[in-house]
Amino acid sequence: MATEDQKKKAAAQTGLYVLVIVAIVIVANMLSAKVYKRADVTMAERFTLSQGSGRLLSTLKQPIQVDAYVKTGLPQLDAFVADLTDLLKEYEHAGKGKFKFTLIEANTDELRSQAKEAGLQEQPFVDPSQTSEDQAAVAQGYMGLVFKYGSEKTVIPFLSPQSQDGLEFWITNKIREIRDKADDIKHRIGVITDKDELKLDDQNLVAKQGKQGSPTMKSIMEQNFPFYKMEEVKLSESAPIDKDLVGLIITQPRKDYTERELRRIDEFMLRGGKALVVYASAVTLKPQDATMSATLDTHNLDKLLSGYGIQMNKDAVLDFGAQFRLPVRTASGVGWIRDPGIIHVVNDSRLGDDERSIDNSFPPFFRLEELAFPFASSLKILRDKQPSDVKLAAVARSTPQSSVDKGPTVDMRLRLDWSPKPPQESRVIAAYAQGKLKSAFAGGTADPGITVPERAPTDSRVLVVSSSLFLTNPFAYAGNGPDLGGQFAMFGNVGGDENLLRIAQPYVEYLTNTIISFKNTLDWLSGDSDLVAASAKLIGDPHLVYADVAKPKFKSEDDPAEIKRKDEEYRNSRKSLQRNVQWTLTLGIPLLFGAFGLFRWRRRESMRAELKV
Repeated sequence: MATEDQKKKAAAQTGLYVLVIVAIVIVANMLSAKVYKRADVTMAERFTLSQGSGRLLSTLKQPIQVDAYVKTGLPQLDAFVADLTDLLKEYEHAGKGKFKFTLIEANTDELRSQAKEAGLQEQPFVDPSQTSEDQAAVAQGYMGLVFKYGSEKTVIPFLSPQSQDGLEFWITNKIREIRDKADDIKHRIGVITDKDELKLDDQNLVAKQGKQGSPTMKSIMEQNFPFYKMEEVKLSESAPIDKDLVGLIITQPRKDYTERELRRIDEFMLRGGKALVVYASAVTLKPQDATMSATLDTHNLDKLLSGYGIQMNKDAVLDFGAQFRLPVRTASGVGWIRDPGIIHVVNDSRLGDDERSIDNSFPPFFRLEELAFPFASSLKILRDKQPSDVKLAAVARSTPQSSVDKGPTVDMRLRLDWSPKPPQESRVIAAYAQGKLKSAFAGGTADPGITVPERAPTDSRVLVVSSSLFLTNPFAYAGNGPDLGGQFAMFGNVGGDENLLRIAQPYVEYLTNTIISFKNTLDWLSGDSDLVAASAKLIGDPHLVYADVAKPKFKSEDDPAEIKRKDEEYRNSRKSLQRNVQWTLTLGIPLLFGAFGLFRWRRRESMRAELKV
């Protein structure tokens, strides 16, 4: 009798628990319909809207309307549309009435015509998950976004369901583009010329491709980020730099700056609210020179930068601990080409702030895990050159296995006979100053034609990336043939070095992060550094970090056999760790759950036996 009562009581409790759970689910769904919020614990906030995108929406003077044309009917398309809808809801929530969107599936002739007139492109969609050996599921339709703001309209003509990385980035930049055009917001950036400098429109990112031309850093920026207008600045000793420019960029020169030209730059910076970015080092190479023989010359930039607290040394940094390397095919398989003159900086989160090779919390390098710095010179922070309230900090360093060559010339060709010169230590290769800067020429002889205040009235910023070919492909720079021009351009890369151009192809992989860093730098330079978080959405998921497997340390005296042995040892250690992780996930976790289930079952059996007794 007691047992029957216990059973009825247990059944009543179970029914009550079920009713409570059902009530909780119903209330949770009712609340979720009114309050939309997702939790995102990924490091790059890949599934939620970045704060910068939200702040951009707050600057809109009127609501922006987004018509999202979508195609459904295949599992991959349905999943993509669901993610896109979630993201647009994030924008809508952050916009607080300034962002509205409508989902449109163009499944009628009228809607298809409307999508085409808006500038969208009809595309075939193939879902590989629905394939057999001979056929695949195919759908035809539109997948794109139409943005309307005031009298302006722009589009993202096609979205790829296969590639969702960077979706927030492109949406945010389209919002910024249409806002700036409608509200007449200009970001004018000066690029100093007439110094035989590395030009942003030089075709040195890849091997020259003949009549159709090759992409350049400038064309990539203009095509994707038209809200930045880069203008040539020819320094004049008699006229000041245009005060309406938000900042200046200096690329690697091959002619000296005069002191008066440097004072004109200082005059511009002391207006306050300005920025100066220097992509240059003392390591100077000639374009289209396959010998890659470098001369060491700061071209007087050190006189300006030292005054801001960042000294550029007349040397070339050779990093034997983080050597750049590229795979090449050889007769015996795949070999590696190394060059300590190209510093491959990789973030290691285990190191302290004063030791980390790259500060990827700094806006121009935001969330970048690696960057290549070709042909760098060392920098030194001069704390006494600026007031204590001006921030001076290093943001990129070489490894402790770095030496410097003080020339006067340095052979930068790819070769095996690199010899480090003591002392070997970590060297700063990128640094910045920010605050109410003191004049770089304070305390020196005054120039009667140029008057500057003692300090800038508001914060100004200086960034020095001490890498002469940071913004280009060093092997295309050295290996491309001469510019034939005119009708001869159709013949392509005549007279180029085939070996260097062969190496230039795999180097393109490093340029993706370089381009993102340059775009982030333009944001930082123009004062819109909030938006760099959206740029991080372009970067794919980081590779797994094998923290317990030490990377091989190569020395200059290592012969090819020793280098191959260390590479093989490192690969074997990684494979061993991968194998252990694989078997742990494949068998270890299921066995653990099985053991837990067995324990629970035995305990219940024991409790039942005690209850019967």
